Amino acid sequence: MKVALIQSPLNWENPIENRNYFHEKINSIKEKVDLIVLPEMFTTGFTMHPEGLSETMEGDTIRWLKDLAKSKDLAITGSLIIKENESYYNRLLFVHPSGEIQQYDKRHLFTLAGEDKSYTQGSNKLIIEYKGFKICPQVCYDLRFPVFSRNTEDYDLLIYVANWPKPRINAWDILLQARSVENMCYTIGVNRIGPDENNHEYTGHSQVVDFLGNYLIEPTETEGIFIAELDKERMLETRKKLGFLRDRDSFRVID
Repeated sequence: MKVALIQSPLNWENPIENRNYFHEKINSIKEKVDLIVLPEMFTTGFTMHPEGLSETMEGDTIRWLKDLAKSKDLAITGSLIIKENESYYNRLLFVHPSGEIQQYDKRHLFTLAGEDKSYTQGSNKLIIEYKGFKICPQVCYDLRFPVFSRNTEDYDLLIYVANWPKPRINAWDILLQARSVENMCYTIGVNRIGPDENNHEYTGHSQVVDFLGNYLIEPTETEGIFIAELDKERMLETRKKLGFLRDRDSFRVID
């Protein structure tokens, strides 16, 4: 499976400008890819003002994503602000080429920024089947909580979309590699770049890490589109040879 990571600045609380930006970037991809990964809250930046910025599951961004996925014959994933039943969610959407949408609401809300005061916590882990891969998508702060991401489903790929700031970028790099090694899977991390209106600076470090902790795409701090190809058969052969997942602990996550 061939994946494209879009590392980008975000226009603060401006969904129209952000959709236009990503539309141009996606149209610039000339080679055939199967999956495009966008950052967390890619229509607004990491805002704690969901009122007036939220969308519904029938909103403009949803229609735009479905149209793009169908016309390009690929899947697109990233998170945005969704309002549902009078609650706001930091919701990751995985849009299939058919237009089918699977969703994951961020479980670990970033209390340091007050995300838990503005958004409702998700609870369910999502496993997506696409192009022969089992994919587990998560959002930013989820990366710090390995129990929730533990590979009890034999998934093949972890995806983290993020607005992860510069002062803690070393932790981002370390934890993405750790998640790959402990779960014997490919791991994709897509982070934004540039400043936001809260005076936070973001330096990207979007990357793809293989099942042994090696970089397929190394972290950089520049705007760009980065493409990697994932080899599931090689991953499965390594898992079988080493057998680490066969020795994993049994446990149950309790809310």
